[in-house]
Amino acid sequence: MIIVTGGAGFIGSNLVKALNDKGLTDVLVVDDLTEGIKFRNLVDCQVIDYLDKDDFLQKIKQEKDFSEKIEAIFHQGACSTTTEWDGRYMMGNNYTYSKDLLHYCLNLKIPFIYASSAAVYGTGENFRETRENEAPVNVYGYSKYLFDEYVRRFVTEPESQVVGLRYFNVYGPREQHKGSMASVAWHLNQQIQASGKVRLFEGSGGYENGDQRRDFIHVDDVVKINLWMLENSASGIVNVGTGASRPFNDVAKAIVSWHGKGEVEYIEFPEHLKDSYQSFTEADISSLRQMGYKNDFLSVEDGVKQYLDVLNQ
Repeated sequence: MIIVTGGAGFIGSNLVKALNDKGLTDVLVVDDLTEGIKFRNLVDCQVIDYLDKDDFLQKIKQEKDFSEKIEAIFHQGACSTTTEWDGRYMMGNNYTYSKDLLHYCLNLKIPFIYASSAAVYGTGENFRETRENEAPVNVYGYSKYLFDEYVRRFVTEPESQVVGLRYFNVYGPREQHKGSMASVAWHLNQQIQASGKVRLFEGSGGYENGDQRRDFIHVDDVVKINLWMLENSASGIVNVGTGASRPFNDVAKAIVSWHGKGEVEYIEFPEHLKDSYQSFTEADISSLRQMGYKNDFLSVEDGVKQYLDVLNQ
């Protein structure tokens, strides 16, 4: 049995579907369905069972047996709202929960593959997985950074697999429930359908209008890396991006091109984001390549087209 926490969420549900496509249906989904709309992400997936996050955590803490042997845990569950400033909630949900799962997996020698984030780098421009580059600017990024640090301290020579995947800007199917935290591709698609325009921020951080740059990675590539890690028993904390930043303008052009209509409108940069906005991200993927991952990544143009083909069918 494979456990996917956050299995009804964006990356988690894509991971469940990919496991199914490989013939693996013995999947236990763990999530919090207070936001019930997320169930739609699992309708076309086959799972062996579902557990509420709190019930799952109680079993983990008490080290109760599951009905089947656990082959691996993909820990995708987290609060990913970068504008959430309730630090007590964020640390309990993202940090303490992750520590409990880590020790459970170490004790039972279960492969543990967890979601970290490029938010650990803050507003810096060096994205190598080393301490001197890490300076989160929001409590979400801090929760991810602190757990990575915890792993570094306590898992120096693990007897079982432990992998931290620092996701950059992920986009793709099954993210519609995320609302304001959905990708720029999702938002621009909604905007062009509603008004015939796509809206980007005016210049900031030394960048011209819409030229702020991010490392946009399609969720299919993210899932492939998760599965590759398990299949190859790799361990470590690594970036998960394409290794190439692209301007937001390029995403907008891909959206307009797919629809065959529309124009770009630039809006004032929000005051509340000025001290906590990443104007530039670009994954250093040398560690990922050194591990042996050789697959190419979808370009923004191909990835956006593939996404919109699904989103607008």
